[in-house]
Amino acid sequence: MNIVIFGAAGRIGSRILDEALARGHAVTAVLRDAARLTMEHPGLAKLAADVADEAAVARVAAGQHAAISAIGPGTGGQVGVIVAAARALIAGLPQAGLRRLLVVGGAGTLEIRPGVQRIDTPEYPEMYRPSGYAQQEALGLYRASDLDWTYLSPPVIIEPGQRSGHYRTGGDQVLADAAGRSRISMEDYAVAVLDEIEAPRHVRTRFTVAD
Repeated sequence: MNIVIFGAAGRIGSRILDEALARGHAVTAVLRDAARLTMEHPGLAKLAADVADEAAVARVAAGQHAAISAIGPGTGGQVGVIVAAARALIAGLPQAGLRRLLVVGGAGTLEIRPGVQRIDTPEYPEMYRPSGYAQQEALGLYRASDLDWTYLSPPVIIEPGQRSGHYRTGGDQVLADAAGRSRISMEDYAVAVLDEIEAPRHVRTRFTVAD
């Protein structure tokens, strides 16, 4: 399968890239600065493009079977890129004849109880609130779009770890274990991303995963 990954040099994006290549897919990694990605692989092509530019999105998406957006604010905290990327992907991908998109989303829009999202509670960390609201807006844009989108929210805690290949899935609510623990490794999150790309089960909906 030909897969284009936006944001492939980030902490989660790089693990999705590794998982896709390990499964034998042909991957086009798209970054604003392609030099940021130093790895080389026979199945990897690297392109420089601005994911907030719909014409650039259309150009790099040509000939692809699926797109993955792992775009986030990065260390600079530029949360506006989340919504700008959503708008450009929604407009640009269909111009390339591509409708399948999986989005690495946020956990703030998950519900802790029916109708109450994590981001709307006092306990939600203030430092993550701007990006959480941006993810909330982006999710609304995807829901209103005509793309065959999937929005994958991580659990409360997602961090580097080991690849077990196992995870549980949920819907719009925080997914936790019997002890109330909600977490997954970035490696197993990447497994869930590629599983959904290869065998779609959550088209035009949001889901979440946890170990």
